[in-house]
Order: sequence, then C-alpha cells, then structure tokens
Amino acid sequence: MSLSDKLPPSSDRYEMMQRFRAREAWHVMKILSEFVESAEELQGITPAVSIFGSARTARDQRYYKLTEEVARLLSDAGFSVISGGGPGIMEAANKGAFYGRSPSVALNIVLPHEQTPNPYQDLSLKFNHFFSRKVMFVKYAIAYVVMPGGFGTLDEMFEALTLVQTGKSRKIPIILCGSEFWQGLLDWIRAQLVDGGMIAAADLDLVQLIDEPQAIVDTIFKYYETRGFEALPEENEQLLNL
Repeated sequence: MSLSDKLPPSSDRYEMMQRFRAREAWHVMKILSEFVESAEELQGITPAVSIFGSARTARDQRYYKLTEEVARLLSDAGFSVISGGGPGIMEAANKGAFYGRSPSVALNIVLPHEQTPNPYQDLSLKFNHFFSRKVMFVKYAIAYVVMPGGFGTLDEMFEALTLVQTGKSRKIPIILCGSEFWQGLLDWIRAQLVDGGMIAAADLDLVQLIDEPQAIVDTIFKYYETRGFEALPEENEQLLNL
C-alpha cells in the first residue's frame, strides 16, 4: 500500500485543512483577547511587584512564611503584588498582599493539575496561555522577587533576565530570595556562563540575592528614589514592543 492510498481523498483533505485554518484563526483571536482584557485590567495597579515561586511549597514551610512576610511588607509600602494565583508560594504572595494595604493581583493559568486558584485575590485574571501571562508579569511590574521554585519559576526568572539583558524590556530590580536555594545556581552561572564567555560578567549584576524581607523593600525603593516609579518615555517604547 502506497502513502497516497492511506491519505483521505483530496476533497476530504481540503475540507480538513479549511476546518483547521478556521480553528487556528479563532485560536489567534482568543490569544489576542487575553492580551486586550488583561491589559485593560492591569493598567491601574502600578506600582506593582511580581513574586514568583513554587506551587508545591507547603503552608508550614519556611519559604511560604517568608514569602507572605515579603508580600505583606510590599503591600503595606504601597506596591500591588502580582503572583500566579495558585497554591504554594503564589498563595503566600497573594495572602500577604491581601491582608496589606495594596491590591493582591493573581494571574491564574488553566492547567491540568496544581493550579487551583487561592482565595486571596483582589483582582483575578485567568489565562490559557503561558506566554501571554508572562508578558503581563513583565509589563506591569517595577521589580521581581523570585522565591525558590521549579521549572516554571526558573523559566520566568530567566525570561526576565533575557528581556532585560537584550534590551527588550526596561531594567528593573530582579531579586532572588533564599541564599541556600539560589547560591549554587549563581555559582554555576559564574563558572560556566561567565567564564565560558557565554554571557558578560556584568550580566550577573542584573540579579541580586537578598534574604531579609525589609531589605528587599528597601532595595526596590532605593532603585527608584531618584527617578520615580513611572516608566520613562524610552521604557514605554520597550514595553510596547515586548
């Protein structure tokens, strides 16, 4: 039996292709609607800080409690807190902000497991696509605080670093919290990426390692004390072209 014998008749193949193209066009429209709806909702939350971390961190673990403290301090200092809306570190970030002075913002993602929305959300958005969700984490945050986490956390952290390194996004504080967790990765980056000539030594300056919650808040304020939180004109251009 030849390959042509296994394929549907040409008329059926044409109809199948047309149906696929129609579905694909509709899918693109759904993606566009995620960008439009979320941008409209998030325009009024600035200044905001995005907090990333593991969905699997239990409530009695140290990093959960540390995240809750960081988020509460940020919220009381006037920063909206953006997190992923799920359990673990995301819940701790939303919870700390929820009981603070400023909004707790959740960018929920539809997943087959792990992503059950937590109850500490003043503003709750739902995404079906990781990439549109990640744009919103970047576009509306004036700083990132990255707690220990897995593949998703590392993905978000390295995407933020890449966008800043390449000039596709404005430079903002990117703070890693949890020396015991992050130090080995930073040592590897220095030994393999910097010494191997794959990134510049100055690229390591894009990230800071800070464990003390109040020091995280102070670092963010210090970064913006001479320029304010509003994006500069050239930074607005960068954000428009993310």
